[in-house]
Amino acid sequence: MRSFRDPTPRPRRWPGALALGLVLSLSLSGCATETGRPDASPPAPSASGPSASGPSATPGGSATASTTASEVRARLRVDGHTRQYLLHRPPAADGPRPLVVAFHGRGSDAAELREQSALERAAGARGMLVAYPEGLGHGWGAGTRATRERPDPDRDVRFTEALIEHLVRTERADPGRVYVAGFSNGGSMALRMAAQRPGLLAGAASVSGQLPAGDAAVKPTGPVPVMVVYGADDPVRPLAGWPSPPPDPEEPILPSLSARDSAAAFAAAGGAGKPVTETEQGYDRTVWRLRKTPATGDAPAPDDAPTVQLLVVHGAGHTWPGSSLTPPKSFGPTSRALDATGTILDFFAAGPNR
Repeated sequence: MRSFRDPTPRPRRWPGALALGLVLSLSLSGCATETGRPDASPPAPSASGPSASGPSATPGGSATASTTASEVRARLRVDGHTRQYLLHRPPAADGPRPLVVAFHGRGSDAAELREQSALERAAGARGMLVAYPEGLGHGWGAGTRATRERPDPDRDVRFTEALIEHLVRTERADPGRVYVAGFSNGGSMALRMAAQRPGLLAGAASVSGQLPAGDAAVKPTGPVPVMVVYGADDPVRPLAGWPSPPPDPEEPILPSLSARDSAAAFAAAGGAGKPVTETEQGYDRTVWRLRKTPATGDAPAPDDAPTVQLLVVHGAGHTWPGSSLTPPKSFGPTSRALDATGTILDFFAAGPNR
């Protein structure tokens, strides 16, 4: 699943205003290198900042004010590889803070998702940390099939686990309020984390991403609240799924379930009953209410139990609804009828009363 990139290779560029903002942020906050617990070897020195190691290493340095929001690009050593991520810290607050890990689309990067979704602004207003990890080769191993480009299909799952553990340890992220979200291939990665690590997460959301199928299939293994947001007229990854995608010269495109079947798989893992669909302005919302939750196990869940939701956005393409970023024409239109970012964060923050 491609994000904002043409099939023809071209030099990668950040949008000018965004690149300037990140340069200013990094010059104020520093660019730290960190060591995650899964790999005890020291990370490679950063070219733009000091190297820090050990359990107390924290990105940002002493320039970060305790009462203002800040951003920093940092590194984490996992499985013998140095991985990068962009971290947005909201103004300091008492107690642990919720964490959203946001995965960019294929061919994209953390900075582009930051501009596309504006997650850090909306999440910061809610006191949430946001981490935008960088995928290897500008993509994610969202499926379970090993490929030439991704011979270890579980590497990104382990990286995400290590990143969450690290941010709980160093940034006071609340382990009981960890969420994942993503766009396109990153949305499928968010669904994979929810499917295979439901006990690690309090919720997940995917925009224009579906569960991988076929020999790369990912199957939910436990109850977790999930929201799938999908364009009804997606020309890149059809709403009905792609059981036999065409070959790709750079990296195999994985087959996928439909958006509805992706959501229904999580509903089944949570013992949900029949779904209810309502038409709202600009989109249809289908809701499954979970009968199992991580807290209740197999016991009947209360009436205000968490949900799995599918939002099919009318007239929308392979885009992030409500985004101000203009996608390639081949991706189709961006709907203004739904603010996907606010809707997802409200879904996360609602807790058991979804």
